[in-house]
Amino acid sequence: MSDIDTIALEQALVGIADQEIVMLEARIRAAQLSADTTALNELISDDLLFTGPDGRLGTKAQDIEAYRSGTVKFIAHIPEELRIRRVGANVAISSLRAQLTVDVAGNISRGTYHYTRVWAREDDKIWRVVGGHVSLVNSSNGEQ
Repeated sequence: MSDIDTIALEQALVGIADQEIVMLEARIRAAQLSADTTALNELISDDLLFTGPDGRLGTKAQDIEAYRSGTVKFIAHIPEELRIRRVGANVAISSLRAQLTVDVAGNISRGTYHYTRVWAREDDKIWRVVGGHVSLVNSSNGEQ
């Protein structure tokens, strides 16, 4: 992960800076853009509860497989606004609005998406996404 990955999120930060969570958001963004399934595996809890933009609950295994198979390919990920709220020493909530261009099974989607992620230190004391949601704010779909 380069400094540029962190800078994009730091520039989008609103409110109190929480460098630990900014770094985690930068890591997951970089992993999405590069389809780095090893990093995604480390950053996502095995017991993930995550609702996708279609309203369906997805699992970690489904998410990792979508990247591994090439079904999901992030083309662009431009952070617009990042807010972070610590709930305690071991839990934080992040809210990220970003402009995304994503290829999903050959269909290009562009739009503003809003992620809410719950980060928690699990038993091994490693931060992971344990829950969250992503929704489309607006969209302009079409082929590239």
